Amino acid sequence: MPKYIFAYHGGKVPETEEEGARVMAEWMAWFEKMGVAVVDGGNPLGPSSTLHSDGTVSSDGGPNPLSGYSLVNAESIEQATELARGCPILRAEGSIEIAEAMEM
Repeated sequence: MPKYIFAYHGGKVPETEEEGARVMAEWMAWFEKMGVAVVDGGNPLGPSSTLHSDGTVSSDGGPNPLSGYSLVNAESIEQATELARGCPILRAEGSIEIAEAMEM
């Protein structure tokens, strides 16, 4: 079965410990709802750097840096998109880039 990367961009960071616990519970509930489709729930990501083709490095992560990722099984990109619709990052003003992880 094909695997799809959910690359998360943006999203508000919880401002309190209580809000953080609530958001984490939402993520865990979403992963549970997807069940065996979840290959790797992934992790949030910290600040990033970008290595450019000319060898220079910028520390801004580009115009829309990653904020996290997950890996899921789905029959098609359409099915992966439907699975992604329940993601809590969408309610936190973030977005999800969905791409097939190609078998080589």
